[in-house]
Amino acid sequence: MKRRSFINVLLSGGIAVWLGSVIASIIAYLLPPEAAVSDASSVKAATTDELEPDSAKIFQFGKKPGLLLRLEDGGYRAFVAVCTHLSCTVQYRKDMGVIWCACHNGKFNKKGINIAGPPPKPLDELEVHIRGEDIFVSKPVT
Repeated sequence: MKRRSFINVLLSGGIAVWLGSVIASIIAYLLPPEAAVSDASSVKAATTDELEPDSAKIFQFGKKPGLLLRLEDGGYRAFVAVCTHLSCTVQYRKDMGVIWCACHNGKFNKKGINIAGPPPKPLDELEVHIRGEDIFVSKPVT
């Protein structure tokens, strides 16, 4: 092998390795990392002194967000915070007194029932259990 051919092979190989590392880096950036998700059917959502009456908190419930709502009378309700229309995350709007989906202006009452906009069905409700100062939310037992 001549010296010129050897240098061409080295340069070509170096460029191929560099290009492969750039492409691998771009692919790794575009793909989301694996998130550690609990398969537990019950999670601690908040503490009793964390929420004032007529307020809410979004928490992680498995792979989906959850919404813990404290009612005016001090009671609690919890829902899977995923809109039943196109799976956007919903939030509590104290000024409107509803659970609201910002994607298409869908509205749910404090019982999770769809009252306006395009959502075709109510939010999935979760069970709320208070143990001491902790508020736990779990899937309903069927």
